[in-house]
Amino acid sequence: MRLFLCEKPSQAKDIAKVLGASRRGDGCWLGANVTVTWCIGHLLETAPPDAYDARYKRWALADLPIIPAQWKMQVKPRTASQFKAVKRLLGEARELVIATDADREGEMIARELVEHCRYRGPIQRLWLSALDEASIRKALASLKPGAETFNLYHAALGRSRADWLIGMNMSRLFTLLGRQSGYQGVLPVGRVQTPTLRLVVDRDRSIEDFVPVPFWAIDVALLAEGCVFTAQWRAPEEACDDQGRCLNQALAQNAANAMSDATHARVMKLRTERVREAPPLPFDLGTLQEVCSKKLGLGAQETLDIAQALYETHKLITYPRSDCGYLPLSQHGEAPAILAALVRADPGLTTLHKYLDPQRRSRAWNDAKISAHHGIIPTAAAAGLERLQGRQRAVYTLIRARYLAQFLPSHEYDRTQADFACAGQALRAVGKQIAEPGWKRALPEALAPAKGREAVQPQTLPALAEGLDCAVTQVTLKDLWTQPPKPFTEGDLIKAMKNVAKLVDDPLLKQKLKDTTGIGTEATRAGIIQGLLDRGYLTKQGKALAASPAAFSLIDAVPRAIADPGTTAIWEQALDMVQSGEMSLEEFVAKQSAWMSKHVQRCLGLCLTISGPAHPGGQGKAPWKKKRTAGAAKRTTKPGRKTAR
Repeated sequence: MRLFLCEKPSQAKDIAKVLGASRRGDGCWLGANVTVTWCIGHLLETAPPDAYDARYKRWALADLPIIPAQWKMQVKPRTASQFKAVKRLLGEARELVIATDADREGEMIARELVEHCRYRGPIQRLWLSALDEASIRKALASLKPGAETFNLYHAALGRSRADWLIGMNMSRLFTLLGRQSGYQGVLPVGRVQTPTLRLVVDRDRSIEDFVPVPFWAIDVALLAEGCVFTAQWRAPEEACDDQGRCLNQALAQNAANAMSDATHARVMKLRTERVREAPPLPFDLGTLQEVCSKKLGLGAQETLDIAQALYETHKLITYPRSDCGYLPLSQHGEAPAILAALVRADPGLTTLHKYLDPQRRSRAWNDAKISAHHGIIPTAAAAGLERLQGRQRAVYTLIRARYLAQFLPSHEYDRTQADFACAGQALRAVGKQIAEPGWKRALPEALAPAKGREAVQPQTLPALAEGLDCAVTQVTLKDLWTQPPKPFTEGDLIKAMKNVAKLVDDPLLKQKLKDTTGIGTEATRAGIIQGLLDRGYLTKQGKALAASPAAFSLIDAVPRAIADPGTTAIWEQALDMVQSGEMSLEEFVAKQSAWMSKHVQRCLGLCLTISGPAHPGGQGKAPWKKKRTAGAAKRTTKPGRKTAR
């Protein structure tokens, strides 16, 4: 019997249908000499400390560090019945095809069962990126040898054991130290969650410590060819900070007074250039979570859940837990069929259809940039869109738009920059005129530029020429204050986790973090953030995240290496060596054990004081906001008047 081992029941059902295994068995689908079974995520888990010694049920500083001499796995009680079914089938199988998700974690889900159940037969690997019928048949026709992906398992197992060492030892250590000072809560510590928490703590501190600085700007309304447009005052460099903001109030006031008394501003220099913007890449999961947070107000976990449903339940998109936005060249051949299916499924795309060119090849198609997965794109199984409502429809529309954009021309516009002289002062106006909408025709309203105070709407300039005099109609002196950093939203935090290399100084570690797309993985970041919220380390006010008092105390107390994202880069370098066969799993775990033991010994004598329990109110407003509103106070002359007060 040939056994296919899948990661989830829905995945097994889709593969079984293609294989003709339509008869339901005990925890499986049965066909002619083929059986398809499934896991429910991990059916096994690393055993807790008390599985090695009963005394570890009681938390005690004297027992730390806990380092297993021989690692044990145990069956998860909640899914024990499915484990029994899989174990029985592995005992009966003459050949195994691993069909779990095509990534490091998926490999581990299958291989830990193979090892635990002592299966010794031949193994092949089904490498799937989508669950529609065409994609499954294509993958079945090109099965990989099992040995080709085996080292993914050891890399995942090394990461899992290292996480266990940190989680079990450091969480017990800091919880016990907290209890010595009267704090009764649990203080979990983790390889990814603690550096992530530090990002929020550091941001909150930068907001709290922010000291606003006043600066001044001047907008001048000009009239030419019957069109009113706005030019901005350009203050002398010596009066500005490094961002070009004028810090000299008297200078700005004098400039405003002088220009208010002027009748015109003369065009001194005029330059127009054609700007071409290539379409954005298809989504990876992190970018999708970031955009959905900003445009749709969705949390990171909510976005992942919706994307997973679009993939598993509706078969409308490819594998969503991707860290890559590029597409393989081989996929370009499927574009005509996918585009035709998308247009048939949604009459709203009819007007866009005439602009789509299935032969167009954007920068997205690049085999050299492909990782284990490619960008998230719609499948040809696009029928039945009426089943999608609300947020599911909105997320799907975003994913589809990014794909459609690849078959549209570049977005082109003419950018005009005009420099003026007015009463001895320098002004500059910038205008934008769209020449070719291009790929922006595909963008839904949810992906359009933001509206409101944060949006900077481009203006269109009238026909100008050097030497032309434009009438001054209004001068506005703006009394402004520098603004503090904004609190993280979930989307912002996902982006920061991906781009954490910016915070690391060591060039080798910085590059490693870039290569591995930061801390955490596309599959785990949403869960990390949700875990920090559930444990009270983070609180949420609207979209904004804030660190709790316990979070501040913990980050101040843990060894810097635990909270440093650079540590993750070092680990990933070692895990790459495990994956490539340059380092054994045993050597990696031994090094992690020694490293952990050293940090436990250093921290045993710490006096840890937790400033207070987590509370739903977050950190509150920064003190400076009580003194000054965040907005700009403007002094504006009425149209036709020439004096700025």
